[in-house]
Amino acid sequence: MHFDLTADQRKQLLENLLPRLEEYYANTRDLRVAPQLDKEKLRELLAGTDLTTGLPPDEALDSVVDNLLKYQVHVPHPMYYGLYNPRTNFPSILADLIAAYFNPQLAAWSHSPYAAEVENYLVREYGARFGYDRDSVDGTFTSGGAEANLTGLLCALNHAYPDYAHLGYRAFDREPVIYSSDQAHHSVVKAARVAGLGLNAVVSIPTDEGQRMSVDSLRDHLLADTTAGNRPVLVIATAGTTGTAAIDQLPAIAELCQKYSCWFHVDAAFGGAAILNEEYRPWLAGIELADSITTDIHKWLSVPMGTGMLLTRHPDMLNKTFNTPAEYMPREGKELSIVDPYTHTIQWSRRFLGLRMYLSLLVFGWEGYADTIRHHVEIGHYLRDRLAERGWQIVNDTPLPVVCFTWPGVDDPGNYARTVCQRVVDSGEAWLSVYPIKGTDHLRAGITNYATTRADIDRLVELLQRLGVPAATDAN
Repeated sequence: MHFDLTADQRKQLLENLLPRLEEYYANTRDLRVAPQLDKEKLRELLAGTDLTTGLPPDEALDSVVDNLLKYQVHVPHPMYYGLYNPRTNFPSILADLIAAYFNPQLAAWSHSPYAAEVENYLVREYGARFGYDRDSVDGTFTSGGAEANLTGLLCALNHAYPDYAHLGYRAFDREPVIYSSDQAHHSVVKAARVAGLGLNAVVSIPTDEGQRMSVDSLRDHLLADTTAGNRPVLVIATAGTTGTAAIDQLPAIAELCQKYSCWFHVDAAFGGAAILNEEYRPWLAGIELADSITTDIHKWLSVPMGTGMLLTRHPDMLNKTFNTPAEYMPREGKELSIVDPYTHTIQWSRRFLGLRMYLSLLVFGWEGYADTIRHHVEIGHYLRDRLAERGWQIVNDTPLPVVCFTWPGVDDPGNYARTVCQRVVDSGEAWLSVYPIKGTDHLRAGITNYATTRADIDRLVELLQRLGVPAATDAN
Protein backbone atom coordinates (compact mmCIF):
# COMPACT_ATOMS: atom_id res chain seq x y z
CA MET A 1 0.00 0.00 0.00
CA HIS A 2 1.15 3.56 -0.70
CA PHE A 3 1.02 4.64 2.95
CA ASP A 4 2.57 1.47 4.38
CA LEU A 5 6.36 1.70 4.51
CA THR A 6 8.22 -1.59 4.53
CA ALA A 7 9.39 -3.16 7.77
CA ASP A 8 13.00 -2.36 6.88
CA GLN A 9 12.12 1.27 6.14
CA ARG A 10 10.28 1.64 9.44
CA LYS A 11 13.13 0.10 11.37
CA GLN A 12 15.70 2.33 9.68
CA LEU A 13 13.67 5.46 10.29
CA LEU A 14 13.33 4.66 13.97
CA GLU A 15 17.03 3.85 14.24
CA ASN A 16 17.84 7.24 12.75
CA LEU A 17 15.21 9.25 14.60
CA LEU A 18 15.47 7.93 18.15
CA PRO A 19 19.10 8.96 18.72
CA ARG A 20 18.28 12.50 17.62
CA LEU A 21 15.33 12.68 19.98
CA GLU A 22 17.41 11.27 22.82
CA GLU A 23 20.15 13.81 22.13
CA TYR A 24 17.58 16.57 22.45
CA TYR A 25 16.04 15.11 25.60
CA ALA A 26 19.38 14.55 27.30
CA ASN A 27 21.04 17.82 26.30
CA THR A 28 18.27 20.39 26.04
CA ARG A 29 20.20 22.71 28.35
CA ASP A 30 22.90 23.13 25.69
CA LEU A 31 20.48 24.98 23.38
CA ARG A 32 19.34 28.60 23.32
CA VAL A 33 16.12 28.72 25.29
CA ALA A 34 14.32 30.97 22.79
CA PRO A 35 14.73 31.27 19.02
CA GLN A 36 15.38 34.40 17.04
CA LEU A 37 12.03 35.20 15.46
CA ASP A 38 11.74 35.63 11.67
CA LYS A 39 8.25 35.02 10.27
CA GLU A 40 9.16 35.70 6.64
CA LYS A 41 12.11 33.31 6.73
CA LEU A 42 9.90 30.57 8.11
CA ARG A 43 7.21 31.11 5.51
CA GLU A 44 9.79 31.05 2.73
CA LEU A 45 11.17 27.81 4.17
CA LEU A 46 7.76 26.15 4.16
CA ALA A 47 6.77 27.51 0.78
CA GLY A 48 10.00 26.16 -0.70
CA THR A 49 9.17 22.58 0.27
CA ASP A 50 7.56 20.62 -2.56
CA LEU A 51 4.65 18.63 -1.11
CA THR A 52 3.36 17.46 -4.49
CA THR A 53 5.12 14.11 -4.29
CA GLY A 54 6.69 14.44 -0.85
CA LEU A 55 10.27 13.91 0.35
CA PRO A 56 12.19 10.72 1.06
CA PRO A 57 11.14 9.67 4.58
CA ASP A 58 14.57 10.23 6.17
CA GLU A 59 14.77 13.76 4.73
CA ALA A 60 11.24 14.51 5.93
CA LEU A 61 12.08 13.52 9.50
CA ASP A 62 15.34 15.46 9.49
CA SER A 63 13.52 18.53 8.20
CA VAL A 64 11.00 18.49 11.06
CA VAL A 65 13.57 17.83 13.80
CA ASP A 66 16.04 20.40 12.45
CA ASN A 67 13.42 23.12 12.34
CA LEU A 68 11.95 22.35 15.74
CA LEU A 69 15.45 22.61 17.17
CA LYS A 70 15.93 25.98 15.53
CA TYR A 71 12.48 27.56 15.73
CA GLN A 72 10.99 26.86 19.14
CA VAL A 73 11.04 28.13 22.69
CA HIS A 74 12.49 25.04 24.35
CA VAL A 75 10.10 24.66 27.24
CA PRO A 76 11.85 21.45 28.41
CA HIS A 77 14.96 23.59 29.07
CA PRO A 78 15.77 23.85 32.81
CA MET A 79 16.24 27.62 32.34
CA TYR A 80 12.72 28.06 31.01
CA TYR A 81 10.85 29.91 33.79
CA GLY A 82 7.77 30.81 31.85
CA LEU A 83 4.21 29.55 31.69
CA TYR A 84 3.01 26.16 32.86
CA ASN A 85 4.74 24.20 30.10
CA PRO A 86 6.79 21.40 31.66
CA ARG A 87 9.52 19.05 30.65
CA THR A 88 7.65 15.82 29.95
CA ASN A 89 8.65 12.69 31.83
CA PHE A 90 9.88 9.88 29.62
CA PRO A 91 7.14 7.28 30.31
CA SER A 92 4.53 9.82 29.17
CA ILE A 93 6.47 10.28 25.92
CA LEU A 94 6.41 6.53 25.39
CA ALA A 95 2.68 6.60 26.17
CA ASP A 96 2.13 8.90 23.20
CA LEU A 97 4.12 6.55 20.98
CA ILE A 98 2.11 3.53 22.15
CA ALA A 99 -1.19 5.39 21.70
CA ALA A 100 -0.18 6.41 18.18
CA TYR A 101 0.66 2.82 17.24
CA PHE A 102 -2.53 1.26 18.66
CA ASN A 103 -4.70 4.32 17.92
CA PRO A 104 -7.50 3.32 20.33
CA GLN A 105 -10.84 5.03 19.79
CA LEU A 106 -12.21 6.22 23.12
CA ALA A 107 -15.69 7.14 21.98
CA ALA A 108 -17.23 3.72 22.63
CA TRP A 109 -16.26 1.66 25.69
CA SER A 110 -16.45 -1.61 23.76
CA HIS A 111 -13.89 -0.49 21.18
CA SER A 112 -11.14 -0.11 23.77
CA PRO A 113 -12.32 -1.33 27.15
CA TYR A 114 -8.82 -1.36 28.66
CA ALA A 115 -8.19 2.27 27.73
CA ALA A 116 -11.64 3.33 28.92
CA GLU A 117 -11.23 1.59 32.26
CA VAL A 118 -7.75 3.03 32.76
CA GLU A 119 -9.26 6.50 32.46
CA ASN A 120 -12.20 5.60 34.72
CA TYR A 121 -9.74 4.32 37.31
CA LEU A 122 -7.71 7.54 37.16
CA VAL A 123 -10.86 9.65 37.55
CA ARG A 124 -11.79 7.71 40.68
CA GLU A 125 -8.30 7.74 42.20
CA TYR A 126 -7.43 11.36 41.43
CA GLY A 127 -10.92 12.48 42.44
CA ALA A 128 -10.56 10.70 45.77
CA ARG A 129 -7.34 12.62 46.43
CA PHE A 130 -9.31 15.85 46.07
CA GLY A 131 -11.73 14.56 48.70
CA TYR A 132 -14.50 13.23 46.47
CA ASP A 133 -16.23 9.95 47.20
CA ARG A 134 -14.40 7.33 45.14
CA ASP A 135 -17.65 5.45 44.50
CA SER A 136 -19.55 8.40 43.05
CA VAL A 137 -16.97 10.73 41.51
CA ASP A 138 -17.29 11.22 37.78
CA GLY A 139 -15.06 12.95 35.26
CA THR A 140 -13.45 12.99 31.88
CA PHE A 141 -10.08 13.68 30.33
CA THR A 142 -10.03 16.88 28.28
CA SER A 143 -7.74 18.66 25.86
CA GLY A 144 -6.82 21.07 28.67
CA GLY A 145 -8.15 23.56 31.18
CA ALA A 146 -10.16 25.56 28.65
CA GLU A 147 -12.28 22.54 27.69
CA ALA A 148 -12.57 21.52 31.34
CA ASN A 149 -13.77 25.00 32.36
CA LEU A 150 -16.29 25.01 29.52
CA THR A 151 -17.46 21.58 30.69
CA GLY A 152 -17.88 22.94 34.22
CA LEU A 153 -19.98 25.84 32.91
CA LEU A 154 -22.22 23.53 30.89
CA CYS A 155 -22.72 21.31 33.93
CA ALA A 156 -23.65 24.38 35.98
CA LEU A 157 -26.24 25.45 33.40
CA ASN A 158 -27.79 21.99 33.33
CA HIS A 159 -27.86 22.01 37.12
CA ALA A 160 -29.51 25.45 37.34
CA TYR A 161 -31.95 24.91 34.46
CA PRO A 162 -33.18 21.29 34.26
CA ASP A 163 -34.54 21.81 30.73
CA TYR A 164 -31.40 23.50 29.40
CA ALA A 165 -30.25 20.43 27.44
CA HIS A 166 -33.50 20.50 25.44
CA LEU A 167 -34.46 24.16 25.37
CA GLY A 168 -31.11 25.95 25.49
CA TYR A 169 -31.40 29.65 26.37
CA ARG A 170 -35.22 29.34 26.26
CA ALA A 171 -34.99 27.43 29.55
CA PHE A 172 -33.77 30.56 31.33
CA ASP A 173 -36.49 31.87 33.62
CA ARG A 174 -34.01 34.45 34.91
CA GLU A 175 -30.80 35.96 33.54
CA PRO A 176 -27.86 33.61 34.32
CA VAL A 177 -24.80 35.15 35.95
CA ILE A 178 -21.26 33.73 36.24
CA TYR A 179 -18.69 35.01 38.75
CA SER A 180 -14.92 34.77 38.60
CA SER A 181 -12.08 36.90 39.89
CA ASP A 182 -10.19 39.46 37.83
CA GLN A 183 -7.27 37.02 37.99
CA ALA A 184 -9.20 34.03 36.62
CA HIS A 185 -8.06 32.38 33.41
CA HIS A 186 -9.49 33.95 30.25
CA SER A 187 -10.97 30.61 29.24
CA VAL A 188 -13.81 31.55 31.60
CA VAL A 189 -15.02 34.42 29.41
CA LYS A 190 -14.36 32.33 26.31
CA ALA A 191 -16.58 29.60 27.76
CA ALA A 192 -19.37 32.14 28.29
CA ARG A 193 -19.08 33.17 24.64
CA VAL A 194 -19.03 29.60 23.36
CA ALA A 195 -22.03 28.64 25.49
CA GLY A 196 -24.00 31.56 24.04
CA LEU A 197 -24.29 33.50 27.30
CA GLY A 198 -22.11 36.35 26.13
CA LEU A 199 -19.37 38.30 27.87
CA ASN A 200 -21.85 40.39 29.85
CA ALA A 201 -22.95 37.29 31.75
CA VAL A 202 -19.55 37.14 33.47
CA VAL A 203 -19.06 39.33 36.54
CA SER A 204 -15.41 40.04 37.32
CA ILE A 205 -14.88 40.06 41.08
CA PRO A 206 -11.99 42.24 42.30
CA THR A 207 -9.12 40.70 44.22
CA ASP A 208 -7.44 41.57 47.49
CA GLU A 209 -3.78 42.46 48.03
CA GLY A 210 -2.84 38.81 47.61
CA GLN A 211 -4.64 38.61 44.22
CA ARG A 212 -7.30 36.36 45.77
CA MET A 213 -10.97 36.77 44.97
CA SER A 214 -12.61 39.19 47.39
CA VAL A 215 -15.17 37.17 49.32
CA ASP A 216 -16.89 40.35 50.52
CA SER A 217 -17.29 41.60 46.96
CA LEU A 218 -18.59 38.24 45.80
CA ARG A 219 -21.12 38.25 48.62
CA ASP A 220 -22.30 41.72 47.64
CA HIS A 221 -22.68 40.77 43.96
CA LEU A 222 -24.58 37.57 44.75
CA LEU A 223 -27.01 39.48 46.95
CA ALA A 224 -27.44 42.30 44.43
CA ASP A 225 -28.05 39.96 41.48
CA THR A 226 -30.50 37.82 43.41
CA THR A 227 -32.38 40.92 44.57
CA ALA A 228 -32.49 42.17 40.96
CA GLY A 229 -34.12 38.91 39.86
CA ASN A 230 -31.08 37.37 38.17
CA ARG A 231 -29.94 33.77 38.66
CA PRO A 232 -26.41 33.18 40.04
CA VAL A 233 -25.43 30.02 38.16
CA LEU A 234 -21.72 29.52 38.66
CA VAL A 235 -18.82 30.76 40.76
CA ILE A 236 -15.37 29.87 39.47
CA ALA A 237 -12.64 30.03 42.10
CA THR A 238 -9.00 29.55 41.20
CA ALA A 239 -6.37 27.43 42.92
CA GLY A 240 -3.16 28.71 41.38
CA THR A 241 -3.88 31.69 39.12
CA THR A 242 -1.93 31.91 35.87
CA GLY A 243 -0.12 35.11 36.79
CA THR A 244 0.70 35.00 40.48
CA ALA A 245 -0.38 31.45 41.49
CA ALA A 246 -2.80 32.86 44.08
CA ILE A 247 -5.21 30.44 45.74
CA ASP A 248 -8.70 31.78 46.41
CA GLN A 249 -10.40 31.32 49.79
CA LEU A 250 -12.19 28.11 48.85
CA PRO A 251 -14.11 27.35 52.08
CA ALA A 252 -15.66 30.84 52.26
CA ILE A 253 -16.59 30.77 48.56
CA ALA A 254 -18.10 27.31 48.94
CA GLU A 255 -20.27 28.58 51.79
CA LEU A 256 -21.64 31.41 49.63
CA CYS A 257 -22.31 29.02 46.75
CA GLN A 258 -24.30 26.77 49.03
CA LYS A 259 -26.30 29.72 50.36
CA TYR A 260 -27.25 30.87 46.86
CA SER A 261 -27.65 27.38 45.31
CA CYS A 262 -24.85 28.23 42.91
CA TRP A 263 -22.57 25.68 41.22
CA PHE A 264 -19.07 25.91 42.72
CA HIS A 265 -16.27 25.20 40.25
CA VAL A 266 -12.56 25.35 41.11
CA ASP A 267 -10.07 25.96 38.34
CA ALA A 268 -7.10 24.12 39.80
CA ALA A 269 -5.39 23.61 36.45
CA PHE A 270 -1.98 24.28 37.96
CA GLY A 271 -2.28 24.29 41.74
CA GLY A 272 -4.49 21.21 41.99
CA ALA A 273 -1.52 18.86 41.73
CA ALA A 274 -0.35 20.05 45.16
CA ILE A 275 -3.01 17.71 46.55
CA LEU A 276 -0.70 14.79 45.73
CA ASN A 277 1.73 15.78 48.48
CA GLU A 278 0.17 15.38 51.93
CA GLU A 279 2.25 18.25 53.28
CA TYR A 280 0.58 20.68 50.88
CA ARG A 281 -3.05 19.51 51.13
CA PRO A 282 -3.98 22.36 53.52
CA TRP A 283 -3.29 24.85 50.72
CA LEU A 284 -6.36 23.48 48.90
CA ALA A 285 -8.65 23.14 51.92
CA GLY A 286 -12.24 23.41 50.74
CA ILE A 287 -11.67 22.04 47.25
CA GLU A 288 -13.55 18.89 48.27
CA LEU A 289 -16.68 21.10 48.50
CA ALA A 290 -16.48 22.02 44.81
CA ASP A 291 -19.18 20.71 42.51
CA SER A 292 -16.51 20.34 39.81
CA ILE A 293 -12.75 20.76 39.47
CA THR A 294 -10.48 21.54 36.53
CA THR A 295 -7.00 20.07 36.80
CA ASP A 296 -4.37 19.90 34.07
CA ILE A 297 -2.21 16.81 33.99
CA HIS A 298 0.04 18.51 31.42
CA LYS A 299 1.13 21.19 33.85
CA TRP A 300 2.57 20.06 37.16
CA LEU A 301 2.36 16.33 36.39
CA SER A 302 4.81 16.67 33.50
CA VAL A 303 3.11 14.92 30.59
CA PRO A 304 2.68 16.10 26.97
CA MET A 305 0.47 19.10 26.23
CA GLY A 306 -3.22 18.52 25.67
CA THR A 307 -3.95 16.49 28.82
CA GLY A 308 -6.57 18.00 31.12
CA MET A 309 -9.24 16.62 33.40
CA LEU A 310 -12.67 17.63 34.67
CA LEU A 311 -13.84 16.02 37.90
CA THR A 312 -17.26 16.29 39.51
CA ARG A 313 -18.90 14.92 42.65
CA HIS A 314 -22.26 14.71 40.85
CA PRO A 315 -22.29 11.29 39.11
CA ASP A 316 -25.22 12.10 36.82
CA MET A 317 -24.28 15.56 35.60
CA LEU A 318 -21.89 14.74 32.72
CA ASN A 319 -24.41 12.28 31.32
CA LYS A 320 -27.18 14.85 31.65
CA THR A 321 -25.04 17.47 29.92
CA PHE A 322 -23.57 15.51 27.02
CA ASN A 323 -25.41 12.24 26.39
CA THR A 324 -26.55 12.26 22.78
CA PRO A 325 -27.75 8.86 21.50
CA ALA A 326 -26.40 7.82 18.12
CA GLU A 327 -27.68 4.74 16.30
CA TYR A 328 -24.41 4.10 14.49
CA MET A 329 -22.30 3.80 17.66
CA PRO A 330 -21.04 0.31 18.56
CA ARG A 331 -23.36 -1.68 20.82
CA GLU A 332 -21.27 -4.71 21.77
CA GLY A 333 -21.26 -3.67 25.42
CA LYS A 334 -24.95 -2.78 25.69
CA GLU A 335 -25.65 -5.67 28.08
CA LEU A 336 -22.90 -4.48 30.44
CA SER A 337 -23.14 -1.77 33.06
CA ILE A 338 -20.75 0.58 31.29
CA VAL A 339 -20.60 4.19 30.16
CA ASP A 340 -19.51 5.11 26.65
CA PRO A 341 -16.99 7.98 27.00
CA TYR A 342 -18.58 10.03 24.19
CA THR A 343 -21.69 10.44 26.38
CA HIS A 344 -19.69 12.26 29.07
CA THR A 345 -17.63 14.76 27.13
CA ILE A 346 -17.66 17.53 24.54
CA GLN A 347 -15.41 15.39 22.38
CA TRP A 348 -16.56 12.39 20.38
CA SER A 349 -13.60 10.61 18.87
CA ARG A 350 -10.76 10.99 21.34
CA ARG A 351 -7.15 9.98 21.83
CA PHE A 352 -6.12 7.80 24.80
CA LEU A 353 -5.03 10.83 26.86
CA GLY A 354 -5.10 9.01 30.18
CA LEU A 355 -2.24 6.70 29.18
CA ARG A 356 0.20 9.60 29.63
CA MET A 357 -0.72 9.82 33.29
CA TYR A 358 -1.22 6.10 33.86
CA LEU A 359 2.12 4.98 32.44
CA SER A 360 3.85 7.70 34.48
CA LEU A 361 2.15 6.33 37.60
CA LEU A 362 3.04 2.75 36.69
CA VAL A 363 6.71 3.78 36.62
CA PHE A 364 6.95 6.43 39.36
CA GLY A 365 3.83 5.93 41.49
CA TRP A 366 1.93 8.51 43.48
CA GLU A 367 4.92 8.75 45.80
CA GLY A 368 7.15 9.71 42.89
CA TYR A 369 4.78 12.53 42.02
CA ALA A 370 4.68 13.69 45.64
CA ASP A 371 8.49 13.89 45.66
CA THR A 372 8.60 15.78 42.36
CA ILE A 373 6.02 18.30 43.55
CA ARG A 374 8.07 18.82 46.73
CA HIS A 375 11.14 19.48 44.56
CA HIS A 376 9.29 22.15 42.57
CA VAL A 377 8.06 23.85 45.73
CA GLU A 378 11.51 23.82 47.33
CA ILE A 379 13.11 25.26 44.19
CA GLY A 380 10.47 28.00 44.21
CA HIS A 381 11.36 28.89 47.80
CA TYR A 382 15.04 28.86 46.90
CA LEU A 383 14.43 31.32 44.06
CA ARG A 384 12.54 33.68 46.38
CA ASP A 385 15.34 33.53 48.95
CA ARG A 386 18.11 34.11 46.40
CA LEU A 387 16.33 37.07 44.82
CA ALA A 388 15.62 38.66 48.19
CA GLU A 389 19.24 38.20 49.26
CA ARG A 390 20.39 40.14 46.19
CA GLY A 391 18.01 43.03 46.72
CA TRP A 392 15.01 42.12 44.58
CA GLN A 393 11.48 42.70 45.85
CA ILE A 394 9.01 39.78 45.80
CA VAL A 395 5.52 41.06 44.99
CA ASN A 396 3.29 37.97 45.09
CA ASP A 397 2.30 35.77 48.02
CA THR A 398 1.80 32.10 47.25
CA PRO A 399 3.20 28.78 48.44
CA LEU A 400 3.24 27.56 44.83
CA PRO A 401 6.48 27.78 42.79
CA VAL A 402 5.74 31.04 40.95
CA VAL A 403 7.70 34.19 41.82
CA CYS A 404 6.76 37.71 40.72
CA PHE A 405 9.39 40.35 41.46
CA THR A 406 10.92 43.71 40.62
CA TRP A 407 13.88 45.92 41.50
CA PRO A 408 12.67 48.38 44.15
CA GLY A 409 12.68 52.09 43.45
CA VAL A 410 12.84 52.11 39.65
CA ASP A 411 11.09 55.08 38.04
CA ASP A 412 8.79 53.15 35.70
CA PRO A 413 8.35 49.60 37.07
CA GLY A 414 6.26 48.40 34.11
CA ASN A 415 8.70 49.52 31.44
CA TYR A 416 11.57 48.24 33.56
CA ALA A 417 10.03 44.76 33.80
CA ARG A 418 9.35 44.57 30.06
CA THR A 419 12.87 45.75 29.22
CA VAL A 420 14.61 43.30 31.54
CA CYS A 421 12.40 40.44 30.38
CA GLN A 422 13.29 41.13 26.74
CA ARG A 423 16.99 41.27 27.60
CA VAL A 424 16.78 37.89 29.31
CA VAL A 425 14.89 36.28 26.43
CA ASP A 426 17.23 37.82 23.83
CA SER A 427 20.24 36.44 25.68
CA GLY A 428 19.08 32.90 24.92
CA GLU A 429 20.18 31.87 28.42
CA ALA A 430 16.73 31.82 30.05
CA TRP A 431 13.08 32.62 29.47
CA LEU A 432 10.94 34.80 31.73
CA SER A 433 7.57 36.49 31.35
CA VAL A 434 5.95 39.64 32.69
CA TYR A 435 2.60 39.84 34.41
CA PRO A 436 0.53 42.87 35.48
CA ILE A 437 -0.21 43.13 39.20
CA LYS A 438 -2.60 45.95 40.06
CA GLY A 439 -2.05 47.33 36.58
CA THR A 440 1.76 47.32 36.60
CA ASP A 441 3.92 44.74 34.82
CA HIS A 442 6.32 42.75 36.98
CA LEU A 443 8.84 40.05 36.18
CA ARG A 444 7.53 36.52 36.61
CA ALA A 445 9.39 33.22 36.96
CA GLY A 446 7.58 29.90 37.23
CA ILE A 447 9.23 26.59 38.11
CA THR A 448 7.84 24.18 35.53
CA ASN A 449 10.72 21.73 35.07
CA TYR A 450 11.49 18.87 37.44
CA ALA A 451 15.09 18.95 36.15
CA THR A 452 15.67 22.56 37.25
CA THR A 453 18.29 22.62 40.01
CA ARG A 454 19.56 25.14 42.54
CA ALA A 455 22.53 25.70 40.25
CA ASP A 456 20.09 26.72 37.49
CA ILE A 457 18.44 29.16 39.88
CA ASP A 458 21.84 30.60 40.73
CA ARG A 459 22.48 31.08 37.00
CA LEU A 460 19.15 32.86 36.60
CA VAL A 461 19.81 35.21 39.51
CA GLU A 462 23.28 36.05 38.19
CA LEU A 463 21.78 36.72 34.76
CA LEU A 464 19.25 39.07 36.33
CA GLN A 465 21.98 40.83 38.27
CA ARG A 466 23.89 41.37 35.02
CA LEU A 467 20.96 42.43 32.86
CA GLY A 468 18.47 43.85 35.34
CA VAL A 469 20.07 45.73 38.20
CA PRO A 470 20.21 49.48 37.46
CA ALA A 471 23.80 50.62 36.83
CA ALA A 472 23.82 53.17 39.67
CA THR A 473 22.83 50.55 42.24
CA ASP A 474 25.39 48.78 44.39
CA ALA A 475 23.89 45.27 44.40
CA ASN A 476 26.99 43.38 45.47
